[in-house]
Amino acid sequence: MSLLVVGSVALDSVETPFGRRDDVLGGSGTYFAAAASLLTKVSVVGVIGEDFPLGDLEFLRRRGVDLDGLEKVPGKTFRWRGRYGFDLNIAETLETQLNVFEHFSPRLGAQARRAERIFLGNIDPELQIRVLDQAERPRLVCADTMNYWINSRRAELLKLLPRVDVLMVNDSEVRQLAGESNVMKAAHAAQRMGAKSVVIKRGEYGALLVTAEHRFFAPAFPLTDVVDPTGAGDSFAGGFLGLLDRLESGEPPALRQAAVMGSTIASFTVERFSLDRLRDLDLAEVRLRYDAFRHLVHFDALPDQVG
Repeated sequence: MSLLVVGSVALDSVETPFGRRDDVLGGSGTYFAAAASLLTKVSVVGVIGEDFPLGDLEFLRRRGVDLDGLEKVPGKTFRWRGRYGFDLNIAETLETQLNVFEHFSPRLGAQARRAERIFLGNIDPELQIRVLDQAERPRLVCADTMNYWINSRRAELLKLLPRVDVLMVNDSEVRQLAGESNVMKAAHAAQRMGAKSVVIKRGEYGALLVTAEHRFFAPAFPLTDVVDPTGAGDSFAGGFLGLLDRLESGEPPALRQAAVMGSTIASFTVERFSLDRLRDLDLAEVRLRYDAFRHLVHFDALPDQVG
């Protein structure tokens, strides 16, 4: 088992109807690693500035996360400031400071090159391609992207897709990529562009998995207390890839389990600000909620007299 994430390690300032936090731990690579490390060994490749509080990552080290690929360079760390209203599916970006992330050029060490499964966080598709050029023989590649890259780096993204086993996007992103209003048609279009499978993240409405032969929907776990949705998508990805790596499988049954695991771990993330809930989460709690998920979606076939 070996899992690599290449993405941002950031400092976020977040405001929701339930509070505000400034300069807290964030970034796609961080959320992914925190989620996936509950299930498997993870290596992180990213960049931070001189102002980054390395002590905040100690909980990842204790879980065995390999941070040797996290490069510290002169300058300030990537920062994002955002706000959510009562519709927690929509984030309003108030400020983005790329700082050292602007010139990030991923370099894989010997161990990272041999990773069997790779998650390419939301970065320039040209950089995602560079990562794959350095990887030796990954068995599964999952890539995230966003509207900005779909619009500004479309040619590079189209070069990337044939090398991707799972494309992980939200509703608006897959629609923009495909030029289709219907998400199922958009997912099929993304497959024709090269992606073998597509996972469409739908926030509080769950996630849709589309493969060449299978369709599967994993709902979001119903919660009464949602505090901060930041990082839920990357936590989903961490649970998804983390379980596939632990199971050492990419077959349809494992993909279905992985989609539910992604939703399960993401449901913990949103219960507190930043990574506060993931810091003290353990696999026993995750298994309990995963089992509750099974009961939540189970139903029996109609009796014969209904016909």
